[in-house]
Amino acid sequence: MSQAKIQAQSHAKSLGGKVALVTGSTSGIGLGIARALAGEGAAIMMNGFGPADAIGKLRQDLASEFGVKVAYNGADISKPAEITAMVAATEKELGSLDILVNNAGIQYVAELVDFPPERWDAIIAINLSGAFHAMRAALPGMKKRGWGRVINIASAHGLVASPEKAAYVSAKHGLVGLTKVAAIETANDGITVNAICPGWVLTPLAEKQVAEKAKEKGVPEADEMVAFVSEQQPMHQFSTPQEIGALTVFLCSDAAKTITGAPLSIDGGWVAH
Repeated sequence: MSQAKIQAQSHAKSLGGKVALVTGSTSGIGLGIARALAGEGAAIMMNGFGPADAIGKLRQDLASEFGVKVAYNGADISKPAEITAMVAATEKELGSLDILVNNAGIQYVAELVDFPPERWDAIIAINLSGAFHAMRAALPGMKKRGWGRVINIASAHGLVASPEKAAYVSAKHGLVGLTKVAAIETANDGITVNAICPGWVLTPLAEKQVAEKAKEKGVPEADEMVAFVSEQQPMHQFSTPQEIGALTVFLCSDAAKTITGAPLSIDGGWVAH
């Protein structure tokens, strides 16, 4: 075999021919995951909120940079019928749905006795029920094709709790449990179902929070960044959307074909203590 062919094979896209739906992928962690999957050749169905022109540019940029098809569906993840329609649209527009990443989520902070019931309902609907409805719609096609990967983006709060986050902690614990049930039920169908449990992640929102706190305290942003993460993590480093994307790609690989039903921490040691 020629050196050129060896090099070409070494650069082969591991997910070429696969189609991925990533909810909440117009920014932050979801966008990092979409970029990582596209980088390995997967066609992408994006989902999330944002200005139409900005989303259009994201689509164009992803398609141009990675040479893959990129579509968009604006389904509201709090609405089951829209989720079901989005799965069907992915299969129709892109040919299949092989990789489902349930990433969309919202947060609200208050003590349990003061927690607004409507906020509880919204967080459970988007962070937990949305994943159920997407999996329920996507798994039959994966079973039929004999291959599928479901990655649920949980949290360190899917494994441990913090005060003032009753709905978020409940939803993420539930998502880890849902992951385990689905993994057991699909264990011999060529499908794996896993949960990624991040700690602090350096998204644009987190960067803004650190910058505001640093300005308020009159300290360098680098110092505030350490103070921010060290409240929970022994390792004083944020994870990045790119690293979570890389872990997602690994879970889609043949090397991870017997990893299923696992909550995988990427949290700087948060849940280790």
